[in-house]
Amino acid sequence: MWVTQTKTRFAVPVLAGLLGIVVASGGVAADRARGVKTPEAVSEGAVASIVDGDTLLLASGSEVRLVGIQAPKLPLGRHNFRTWPLAAESRRALTALAAGRNLRLSYGGRRIDRHARLLAHLTIADGVDAGLWIQGALLEQGMARVYSFPDNRSRVVDMLARERTARAAKRGIWNHPFYAIRTPETASRHIGTFQLVEGRIVGTATVRGRGYLNFGDNWKTDFTVSISPRNLRKHWRGGPTVASLEGRRVRVRGWLKSYNGPLIEATHPEQIEILR
Repeated sequence: MWVTQTKTRFAVPVLAGLLGIVVASGGVAADRARGVKTPEAVSEGAVASIVDGDTLLLASGSEVRLVGIQAPKLPLGRHNFRTWPLAAESRRALTALAAGRNLRLSYGGRRIDRHARLLAHLTIADGVDAGLWIQGALLEQGMARVYSFPDNRSRVVDMLARERTARAAKRGIWNHPFYAIRTPETASRHIGTFQLVEGRIVGTATVRGRGYLNFGDNWKTDFTVSISPRNLRKHWRGGPTVASLEGRRVRVRGWLKSYNGPLIEATHPEQIEILR
């Protein structure tokens, strides 16, 4: 049960249309309604090719998005898209792990995204590396970071642990400034990008059912985390209350928006790591 705590320095923002990380809940159903054929979730397949550091194609023609992680991005035909640092290295890392291999696919939430890609955890199905978890290996190498969704939270705790180990050792992306952890004071420089921001929550409030975690004294300009009433009810029940996070040092991840200063919409608890 979430504790309601209202403080006068917080205004009541109208965040209609500002949902942070958006999951298209009707993706597959909408495709079917339009007569678009969607793939079936499969349990095993042979790898035909590697698209980038977190996407591959099976011999069956199915495209698989390695759920739970985000690797450095390649343009892949997108106009004016700049290659992220270490994108080629990340693709090579996935190639070394998975190219030509038979993989076992497992699912811990939504199975198919709005682009008709399978959303799966991958393990090597045979050979001396049988049982090797591909996502875990990429995180340990520092070739990806954790990127979870409210409808796909399986194994996130384990993935965060592997990410922390790689970051502490400064492996891969964690030795490059492009992927550095931001502070609340520098978050405004990175609007429109996915970031990890670390700092202390100085104030909390719940206003009209929406939770706010404020990292500064001025809610109009300082970095804030917002949690919608729906997400508080659906995904945060049983977790720490909004009020209990006041004074805690945390690491939060998500897409930075600009709304009364930089803001991340937290859709599920795994986006916020309590450090102390």
